[in-house]
Amino acid sequence: MTEHRKNPSSPEPSKENLSKWEALLRGILTGSLKHGSRTPVKGVPEWATLEVMTGGFATGELLAGGPLQEYERKLLSRIPAAEEPGERGALNAYHLTEAGFRELLNLLRTRRYDVTVPEEGALPVAAWLVKNGYTAEAGELLAELSPFFPRLRFYPVPLEKPRPSGFRVHLREAGQAMESLRNIKANRKVLAQKEAAEVWAPLHDRIVALFLETVENQRPCATYRSGWADRALALLDDYGTLRRTNTLCRKPEKANGHQRQLRVFLERCALEPGSLSEREVGRVRRILAGYIGKRSTPGSHECAEARLRQKEYVSGPMFHSIAKLVATRLERHPRNSGLDEVSHLLADVSPGEEAGTGIPAGTPVPRSIRRKVELCLNQKVETLIERGLITSGETLARALPQVTSGLRAAGIDDPELRPLYAAIYRAFRQRRSLLLLNLQRQVQIEELPWVRAIERFRRENRSTRDQARQTLEEVVSLTLVSFPHQILPNKLLQELRGLVTGADLRIPLVAELAADIFTGTFSDTFPESARQAGGFLEGSLYAAYYRINCRELRETPDGDSFARLCAARAGVTRRTSSPATNGMIIEQQQILTTHNLAALFLGLNLADSLRNRLSVMAMGCFAWICRRAQVKTHPWRARLIMVKNTACAWRQMVFYLSLLPDLEVSAFIDWAETHLNRQSPEFRNTFHPALTGLSAASTGVDSDNGPDARCFLGWSDTLHWMLAGSRSR
Repeated sequence: MTEHRKNPSSPEPSKENLSKWEALLRGILTGSLKHGSRTPVKGVPEWATLEVMTGGFATGELLAGGPLQEYERKLLSRIPAAEEPGERGALNAYHLTEAGFRELLNLLRTRRYDVTVPEEGALPVAAWLVKNGYTAEAGELLAELSPFFPRLRFYPVPLEKPRPSGFRVHLREAGQAMESLRNIKANRKVLAQKEAAEVWAPLHDRIVALFLETVENQRPCATYRSGWADRALALLDDYGTLRRTNTLCRKPEKANGHQRQLRVFLERCALEPGSLSEREVGRVRRILAGYIGKRSTPGSHECAEARLRQKEYVSGPMFHSIAKLVATRLERHPRNSGLDEVSHLLADVSPGEEAGTGIPAGTPVPRSIRRKVELCLNQKVETLIERGLITSGETLARALPQVTSGLRAAGIDDPELRPLYAAIYRAFRQRRSLLLLNLQRQVQIEELPWVRAIERFRRENRSTRDQARQTLEEVVSLTLVSFPHQILPNKLLQELRGLVTGADLRIPLVAELAADIFTGTFSDTFPESARQAGGFLEGSLYAAYYRINCRELRETPDGDSFARLCAARAGVTRRTSSPATNGMIIEQQQILTTHNLAALFLGLNLADSLRNRLSVMAMGCFAWICRRAQVKTHPWRARLIMVKNTACAWRQMVFYLSLLPDLEVSAFIDWAETHLNRQSPEFRNTFHPALTGLSAASTGVDSDNGPDARCFLGWSDTLHWMLAGSRSR
């Protein structure tokens, strides 16, 4: 993959994002933001939840701060004035009063609360500590939090009903779906079409009819009946009145359009009959002839039929109207949870709803709106994957904390503390990762002061360890089988690490690193993962294809020596500022570690459990590569990303094949040859050397032996062979 280039067709950033980037730039210039650190915002502790933009850059905003939310305003309106500065300070102080303390305890008892950012669980933790006799610990916690009372909310969101718990997950809460539906705006193009059919087409028909009255011996503008001019001017007045309230359709004002030309000629004929030149009269004749040839004369049966079809085409209910109707149906459900059943929300419009909305009874809910609601469905992960709602490891990672939070909290005996811990954990897992340099670790949940205060009440036992291991195995297997071509994303790896810890396993999971901030070295987890992979794959097709010296891996003790090995394999120098060079080093790391596949297969014995699926998974990878590589992408950077992603999928495919017997590998290569021959000639000719290289490696020949056999890698500091000839297009 060559150097990064600006995407010339990127959409214009929103005003909100522009203001955030401006704030980000000001923070960097003034020194209030220090990126690459665990504490990038001056004066803000590492436990505070920051707003983080793409790339890991903190904006300086705190997600537990900002304007008061609706539930805060309601609470503020009913509590007595406090001495604490600011409205949020008063709200935090209220929860330390006897009345506020009772409210917190009631929320804990009934479980009718939610934690959307981790800070919202802090005061409930303090209340639980006091209730259970740990007043000193509660005092220490409050002393650490109190300086931030004016800025951050440390109290939870009250709910009407408790959040459901269990092993079913949803991708969106009902309230989020409701807001999403209400934010659907009317399609301006469709509205313009409706306006054209319902307003301007009838007006145009009237103008044509007026001109047809002037025809004599096939010549328009030849004769004018009594009162014609008054009717023409009245019609032009009607146009002005209609235009003031119907402005979406541009067709009536199109300079060379028939509607505008006829109106101009109509006005001149009304004010000065006979003022049109022969050329202009000829233009009117051609416009009238074209109109009649298309739909006959105004008022005729043919014209009426044509206009009716035009109206019917645009007469259906607008998507935004149906979306608002479905949002109204959602109002009957709790906002802060998923839904066990959604079919009643997606039913056709009923007669009663027609009376209130004007949408015809029997109108179906469009697919795009259905999907927004189905994202709220509470179901098992595998069911959501089967229904096409979870479409990637990234999507799965967003939903998984709903399961892992319960597992993490299972070791807590207290029935009030257990769901509180789970709620804090779920919120913590929604935090976006910061850009960190020098091998720093992201903030861990145990570093939150309120979690640290209750961590000792959580115990791991055999039951919780077995449950964590089972969940880990199920999640990894389901992810690899469902998305065999995708590497495990960092967000999902966070959840897997938590499960690994809960299962008391030693599986060294490594993160995907960014080439543009790579500093030229790796943490010691990377060589540990590579050593496991080398032992697991020694003598395999994978080791042969990528020419891995497993003895060399065993002699690589630390991250720095491992980085030197990766750079040597890539044939580049370490510690450069070139993303392409860094990417080549990182890719060699991913090859040597198999980007967690070997560690997970070894640690969970997946080679046995997935034995019958490996061939199908490899086929899925190859078919995806063929599809993805042939998608027409114009921005150069998008093509670079395509090469990187298809090379990752290829690497995973080779790994799966390495666990199969030789006969099945040969059968796969025959299938892949047949599948490749069905692709476009251009792609077939470009990509065939990669398949030839794999076939050669399966027989013990070098996978990169000459132009007819290539080892498929995704990064390059020169023009990649998959992109040769495409740069000029």
